[in-house]
Amino acid sequence: MKRRTASDVIAAIATAPGRGGIGVVRVSGPDLLSFAEVLCGRRPAARQATLANFHDAQGALIDQGILLFFPAPHSFTGEDVLELQGHGGPLVMQLLLGRCLELGARLAEPGEFSRRAFLNEKLDLAQAEAVADLIEASTAAAARSAMRSLSGEFSRAIHALVERLIELRLLVEATLDFPDEEIDVIRDTDAAQRLEALREQLAALRARAHQGSLLRTGLHVVLAGLPNAGKSSLLNRLTGEERAIVTEVAGTTRDALRETIQIEGIPLHVIDTAGLRETDDPVERIGIERSWQEIERADAVLLLVDARAGVTPADQHVAQRLPSGRRRLVVHNKCDLAQSTPARWEEGDSVHLRLSAKTGAGIELLHDELLRMAGWQGHGEDVILARERHLEALVDAQAHLDAAAAQLQQIEFCAEELRLAQSALSRITGEFTADDLLGAIFSRFCIGK
Repeated sequence: MKRRTASDVIAAIATAPGRGGIGVVRVSGPDLLSFAEVLCGRRPAARQATLANFHDAQGALIDQGILLFFPAPHSFTGEDVLELQGHGGPLVMQLLLGRCLELGARLAEPGEFSRRAFLNEKLDLAQAEAVADLIEASTAAAARSAMRSLSGEFSRAIHALVERLIELRLLVEATLDFPDEEIDVIRDTDAAQRLEALREQLAALRARAHQGSLLRTGLHVVLAGLPNAGKSSLLNRLTGEERAIVTEVAGTTRDALRETIQIEGIPLHVIDTAGLRETDDPVERIGIERSWQEIERADAVLLLVDARAGVTPADQHVAQRLPSGRRRLVVHNKCDLAQSTPARWEEGDSVHLRLSAKTGAGIELLHDELLRMAGWQGHGEDVILARERHLEALVDAQAHLDAAAAQLQQIEFCAEELRLAQSALSRITGEFTADDLLGAIFSRFCIGK
């Protein structure tokens, strides 16, 4: 097998699978003018849409469409890029891609176009990841946040912190040459105040990043409780549709039913489960086992009880079996039948809500509580669509800054902690990133990106 190199010409279908009015094949690599001339019989002008005929090896017409040429370095990848826009049938796209491969291109790996953009310094790593996040965004808020990261907002915030950190490192490390004057130099240069300001700025950025991570992953919420507590009715109320069958017969729900809703742009993955009870019915027993499996995987559990009876011993038995470490909320449903009003209260470590899934009374209380459980603080347009590795890097940087503050009078240790903090921040934008991590990141992209 021919060894793959960064100078290979790569090609892939850039549009989604299936039929459409237009399909796009993207090609990137060196000297694509000659490539285009063989394919289309002409050399395209730079950055001009050109009507072109795409020919096979025998000169027969594959398709007629639009040819776009973006010469290096003014392209997405920083290399010559061709975009072949043809009719969006799967067969046409495959024929066009096959012709590009015959002309010497190889099939691009997942994320390889974005990886080349990163390696050619057209995007930093955070911006490259934002390309995938924008494509995968499930809410309008997530899409807007991804677009801000793609435009460089997150990267600029990181770079600003790194620049201030470098300035502080210069001051601190300069004192190593004057060991007898360490305390005076630290005081005279306001190093302590600068470090404290850095810690505050990083903490604010972490808060924005954490909020943005909610836009990416959302919250997995399981509706649990005894049969006929109103779990399916609550799912229908939250989705605004009759998604689950609701009857007076206990055990109607046999298998988990999943729906995703949005509250203030936060995706909430709500799972309706079978009623939890002892049963001899083998099918219902399987459903109950799956209910407990869903509860184990949940971020939060809503324990539904009948408002007319309150928390019964059977409800308490279910609550005691819930796994520790899960956020939980006790929902007293059917307040309309109990002739009581919606309310929120706390009992010990538990939060309780009273509502009616049937009438919708108190649903806004539930919306607010779900957002609180998710940790959403309503930052709105300033959130950053952070990934788990971004959050880990920010936590590492914060820990090193905290350690530096604690050792400010021990200059050697303080200087090392500041260096480690800078290294952690630089991992986000890719200045210090191992090749194996790059491979893992870009392998999650779609082929045409």
